[in-house]
Amino acid sequence: MEEVDKILIHALKQVGTEVPDEVDSVRLFSSELVVQAVVSCLRVIDPGLGSALPSSLPPGMSARFRVGMSLAQACQDIGYKGELGYQTFLYSSEPEIRTLLMFLVERLPRGSAESSDQSTGKSVLLHKGIGAAMRAELSVPWLPPNCRLPHTQGPDELHHFHMLPLSVAHSAADSQPCKELFEYQRDVLPPVTSQISHQACVLSSLLEQHTAQCSAAQEWQHEWSSQGLLSRLTPQEYRQRKRCRLRQRLEEQLRSAAQSSSDTGSHSASDLADLLQAFRGCTANDNMLAKGSHFTHTQKFTFTQESAAPCPLPQTLPSQGNTQLQQQDELSSLQQQLQQLCSDVEQLTAELKNRTVTTAQVLNDINKRERENVDKHDQIQVKKKTIDLLPQADENLLKIQALVETSARKVLSLATQWEKHRAPLIEENRRLKEICRIQDMESSGKLSEIRSLHDKISVCTEEAKKKEQTYKQLVSELESLPQDVSRSAYTHRILEIVSNIKKQKEEIIKILSDTKDLQKEINNLTGKLDRTFAVTDELIFKDAKRDESVRKSYKHLAALHENCNQLIQTIEDTGSILREIRDLEEQIESENGNKTVANLERILEDYKAIRQENSALAGKISEA
Repeated sequence: MEEVDKILIHALKQVGTEVPDEVDSVRLFSSELVVQAVVSCLRVIDPGLGSALPSSLPPGMSARFRVGMSLAQACQDIGYKGELGYQTFLYSSEPEIRTLLMFLVERLPRGSAESSDQSTGKSVLLHKGIGAAMRAELSVPWLPPNCRLPHTQGPDELHHFHMLPLSVAHSAADSQPCKELFEYQRDVLPPVTSQISHQACVLSSLLEQHTAQCSAAQEWQHEWSSQGLLSRLTPQEYRQRKRCRLRQRLEEQLRSAAQSSSDTGSHSASDLADLLQAFRGCTANDNMLAKGSHFTHTQKFTFTQESAAPCPLPQTLPSQGNTQLQQQDELSSLQQQLQQLCSDVEQLTAELKNRTVTTAQVLNDINKRERENVDKHDQIQVKKKTIDLLPQADENLLKIQALVETSARKVLSLATQWEKHRAPLIEENRRLKEICRIQDMESSGKLSEIRSLHDKISVCTEEAKKKEQTYKQLVSELESLPQDVSRSAYTHRILEIVSNIKKQKEEIIKILSDTKDLQKEINNLTGKLDRTFAVTDELIFKDAKRDESVRKSYKHLAALHENCNQLIQTIEDTGSILREIRDLEEQIESENGNKTVANLERILEDYKAIRQENSALAGKISEA
């Protein structure tokens, strides 16, 4: 049993039970340790069932009885068939606890059984604790912020999901990071925590930034799978072509806007022209700036007015006393002139706008009338040619008919020639269409293969990442394991146990065979004895009728046979009594192992504690 207890204790340590080092047998398990071991095994076997059970006994006796009943019910739910109750955990006996622990260890998952040759690391216990805490948090129902209690989620932990933009330098997915980008990230770009003033917004901003990057990558992957592969271009070429198309569309929009502004005479035409030239990457031409903007006209007009009316220079130098007065007079006169110039500029600007609108209307009318004149001129030419042909109508009709006939013959000859050329062209067209159809089918098949390969690559990549993480975790656990424990020692011990079990089985088989042989011999002797007595009885009984001495011998023979039967019955009774004695001794030993007296004393103490609790509760109820 020592080897069995060591294996059980080792398996219990693997599932997270804190068994002290001095405990090396199930006999030394206390009630608290039994409850902890059973709960640890139940949490590994069925997390949903074991997470609701406490891992330690409460102080109150009634609560202890409830915990014991819950553990017994949980063990029966997972398939335990033996007798089980609260007394198994509160007043434990060694055989019952060993049987229960052996059942729970056998029901552990294969992953836990395979890892039984390794010692428990702190990382494994930490992961299990994190998982249990997450399951406990997920089992709690969600409540609105106004309904939450202060001890569950305090108001200081609640923040609005407010996002702030982050400046994160990143390169294209298909390009290598350059040296300038690395230097910019290292020397210029501030950290993310420094870009946001309020620290509560850091997590939400990072989540938003990461979501945007993931969505952009997903959109690009979807676009490349649906359209990029069909273009038969590389990702760089596809991006370049898309960028060029976008640039052309912007340029067309700007050109159309600049043209419409120039037709209407708006002052923003030059600004749009400058923007178009800047978008193209070159400076604006002089002819495009011929009209000039509103600011240039205003500035030019101001300078021309000032040059046309220069201020007269003083003939004599004024005295120092009159300098300030002259300066004020000059300043006031200059301000009046400036106001007059500004009003003149506004009037001229309004007149210029009106003249521009009028000019545009006049130009539209001129263009419209020119188009009407061209149409009328064409009609006049047709009518003039028709009138010139009227004096010689018959001759002209004959000429027209001759021209029509010659044109018809030409059309027929051209049709015959076209038919000659058309047949091989149609055949060539059909052949090329068939080739294109075959190529499209091949390309679609290859495209589907490429998509399936992409899917397989993504699945293999995820599996490789998971296996890499598992490998790293196993390597770290392997490094943390003690190096002095070897698998061969456990294998040797298991082989020794198996050999001992084989020897015991051979001895049991030998004893059973000996018992069967003895039983057969006893049966043979009993049959031989009965047959001998029957023959002897028959012979003596024949002679007993004639001889008195033989009659006495027959009586002695009957008495001897009866005494032998009594002796055999006495021997059988003695054997059965000895067997009962051995059974009673085994029961006494098992009862001594069950600690019956100590358990009875503990039951009495618990009964007294329950009575005290009941009396205390009754007193509280009466006081209330």
